[in-house]
Amino acid sequence: MDANVVTAVNSLTSRWARTLAPDNTVISGLGLWPLLALLATAADEPGRSELAAAADVDASTAARDAVDLIHTLDAATDLHAALGVWVHEQLKLSESFDSVLPTELTGTLTGDLAADKAKLDAWAADHTDNLIREMPLEVTPDLAVVLASALSLRTTWSRPFREQVKRIPTGPWSGNWHWLDRTDPDLDTVHVYDDPAAGPLTVVTVQGDADVDVLLGIGSPEAAQADVLAGLVAAVASPTSGLSGSALITRGEPGQELAPGVKVSQSTAATPDVSLALPAFSVTAEHDLLPLRDLFGLTTVTTAPGRQGHFSAISPTPLAVGQANQSVLARFYATGFEAAAVTAMGMMRASVPVMKSLRLDVSLTRPFAFTAVHRATRLPVVTGWLQTPTEAE
Repeated sequence: MDANVVTAVNSLTSRWARTLAPDNTVISGLGLWPLLALLATAADEPGRSELAAAADVDASTAARDAVDLIHTLDAATDLHAALGVWVHEQLKLSESFDSVLPTELTGTLTGDLAADKAKLDAWAADHTDNLIREMPLEVTPDLAVVLASALSLRTTWSRPFREQVKRIPTGPWSGNWHWLDRTDPDLDTVHVYDDPAAGPLTVVTVQGDADVDVLLGIGSPEAAQADVLAGLVAAVASPTSGLSGSALITRGEPGQELAPGVKVSQSTAATPDVSLALPAFSVTAEHDLLPLRDLFGLTTVTTAPGRQGHFSAISPTPLAVGQANQSVLARFYATGFEAAAVTAMGMMRASVPVMKSLRLDVSLTRPFAFTAVHRATRLPVVTGWLQTPTEAE
């Protein structure tokens, strides 16, 4: 995996995460990045440069980088990834089409709206193991080209949690919730970072049994959500930096809070360990990407095209990006984690507008961030924020 691509995906995820509203939500920068890369190779100037800058990629190689990324992810045990391109059968293609879009991924739109929708929905369901069953795109008569990516993961915890109903008496999460807890002998699943923006940031790694882990990040009550999310994404790239749990535990006494969400207690275990408690959660989100078109380099290519359009390398017919959406979900439960994202962009014809052993007690009892990470590449697959638990009694 090209290290520059990993850096680019993490940067996109971090910048997007900083825009999220304070609510339960989840995004996939990894699902969006390949589409921006494909568009960068296919677009005319100035859209080409805007897209390349947003994706932090060389436009001349971006499409190939996108395909290589998806192939790398799809080779993982717990991950499935796919790219798809569909072109209306009546759209005249440029001679350069084969050089800017991966023809081996290309299907056909017939103009039969019901049939085309069924085809796109089936692709989304098939490539997310039915976690997402609809393509997040409106099929219209003027839809000429569709680009889509799909990601799905299912991992089982190497050390499962116990599940129980727990009452939180006070605070932002007061009430009864389905709660998860477990102990882990590996103190270094906990790291504390001194983030420049978020301040002290506690990151806990929950290990999957194959090649995906989930990282949980909590800052101080005063820390801004945007800074905690960005700090967690930054921690993905530095899994061993910060202060480790084994170093942290030597600095405190029972009852002392050492870092956000972390206290020291005594236990009857033979050796020091980590106790982790958090609510089970299920978060789904639908994102319209066009309100953030500047962030994603879509400013020019979503405007009404001139006589040549924005994608003359695809077709002499003037085309503009008229739709850009993402459907994404994440579920954290006692035995594992699952997530999926489908991101789609629609190009429209120009006529359409666009002592006793010590223990670290980690208890996440207020809003926190999460991200699922492909261990080998350190790529964040989905990243989100839990403002309120979702699984009530």
